[in-house]
Amino acid sequence: MTPTATDSMKSNLGEAGSHLKQAAGHAGDALKGAAGAAGEEMRLGKAQMKSELADGALAGLAAVEQAGAASREQVDALMDKGRDLIESASDLIRERPLASFGMAFAAGWIIAKLARSGDK
Repeated sequence: MTPTATDSMKSNLGEAGSHLKQAAGHAGDALKGAAGAAGEEMRLGKAQMKSELADGALAGLAAVEQAGAASREQVDALMDKGRDLIESASDLIRERPLASFGMAFAAGWIIAKLARSGDK
């Protein structure tokens, strides 16, 4: 018996359905593979990010430790400059006691005058 057009159509539709089913299976496999690869890339990226964050934290802690030492250096330098200034003022007072007394008196008088004018 010769196949009818309806039988041929059913056969072709069945074959097309079979191909579509296989294509869907392959697409699913491809998606699973892509998801697996993406998951692996995500795990690798996460590990690298954690490593960089840890290195950054260590560098930050080292900078904080150095900041303490740097501030001590600056305080020491300021203290040395202060001692030098006091020493030079002391030398000036020994060399010119009258001029030093006059300047101190004038500075006190100006400060007192300014303080009284602020009360008004």
